[in-house]
Amino acid sequence: MKKMKLVMIGNGMAGVRTLEELLKIAPDLYDITVFGAEPHPNYNRILLSPVLAGEQTLDEIVLNPLGWYAEHGITLHLGRQVVQIDRVRREVVADDGTRAPYDRLLIATGSLPFILPVSGKELDGVITYRDIADTQAMIDAAQRHRHAVVIGGGLLGLEAANGLMRRGMDVTVVHIAPWLMERQLDDVAGRMLRQSLEARGLHFEMGAQTQALLAGDDGRVRAVRFRDGREIPAELVVMAAGIRPNTELAERAGLHCQRGIVVSDTLQTVTDPRIYAVGECAAHRGVAYGLVAPLFEQGKVCATHLAEFGIGRYTGSQVSTKLKVTGIDLFSAGNFMGGEGTEEIVLSDPTAPNGGVYKKLVLQGDKLVGACLYGDTVDGSWYFKLLREGRPVADIRDRLMFGESNIGDAGHEGHHRAAAMADTDEVCGCNGVTQGAICKAIKDKGL
Repeated sequence: MKKMKLVMIGNGMAGVRTLEELLKIAPDLYDITVFGAEPHPNYNRILLSPVLAGEQTLDEIVLNPLGWYAEHGITLHLGRQVVQIDRVRREVVADDGTRAPYDRLLIATGSLPFILPVSGKELDGVITYRDIADTQAMIDAAQRHRHAVVIGGGLLGLEAANGLMRRGMDVTVVHIAPWLMERQLDDVAGRMLRQSLEARGLHFEMGAQTQALLAGDDGRVRAVRFRDGREIPAELVVMAAGIRPNTELAERAGLHCQRGIVVSDTLQTVTDPRIYAVGECAAHRGVAYGLVAPLFEQGKVCATHLAEFGIGRYTGSQVSTKLKVTGIDLFSAGNFMGGEGTEEIVLSDPTAPNGGVYKKLVLQGDKLVGACLYGDTVDGSWYFKLLREGRPVADIRDRLMFGESNIGDAGHEGHHRAAAMADTDEVCGCNGVTQGAICKAIKDKGL
């Protein structure tokens, strides 16, 4: 029986994870062809920062070596950019003229770095931080030059700054917001992070607006000029001011795009059911995710439909951010900024070892709706579980700040409460449907 043809555009983490899931459940359904714009097999993009910092090598971050593709009979075109999707002929065309017909097409083109629209952005020495080539360019620059400027104080920018500093450069981070990582941290945690990083040798220009990048006599960037007229030296400028979904190819093919390639709960494009999209290029219910966990969840669902099982729905992801920035643990989830109708429980110890500890829990009614942790994130996953499940926390509110290990007595209190309950009392939200017998058995045993 002739196999169907599956073509994947993009060779990154989200797309290859989808193939891995597909090969688990339907290994013989497709002849698979993959086009990757980079000359490398699938690698862990998250680990580019340790490579930049000199802690790992490029070989160590490869997830699927070339042998994996060969083992699964996958035709792999590396260093090939797909320039056209012909939806009438059902084929894709690469920049070298290679054509590949498809029965199903999976677009996993990821995202593109945002380039600040300032004069001098095209100068030698001005780069983004997105792939292995960018990382290698920074490593090379650190061997020959001294002053670096990183534009963007988010996670990527701080990791770039730390890596360049570790390689001996004098690094300044330029960030237009009043505190670092404003999407993941509140102002207190953001300022604590800045103080810790300044103590390690990084410099910061907060609230600064870049007006122009200035050239030296050799045509290489030599300085950054701010809107207030000040200049700071820079022989390397790294743009790390955000990303946007890479949708240009999909748009040219007539696929509906809005904040990404618009997909349904089955990860099929709403324009063409033969075409799927996963990862940072996809927009699901108006959201384009940039974290690994949601992208892997998308891949798992997408694989079930490519396998023609017709099961699985992706309904979106509630995300938390757990990070280690230059050795400092950070965590945030939900509405960690708080606001009207919320209450905050705060613990702050800026003099604690390793840059201090800060914990903020945000409650609305008797439920946890947000958390921001700096320095001590051991209970982050527990807070996220409480937040995701919407469990009332009134009974443990006075101990909530001190973590899961300090809630042990609540179980004993629950035992006594269960023993005193009437048979008709409700013990969960199932109302006797499906799980009612299980819940009654638990209550009967006093658990």
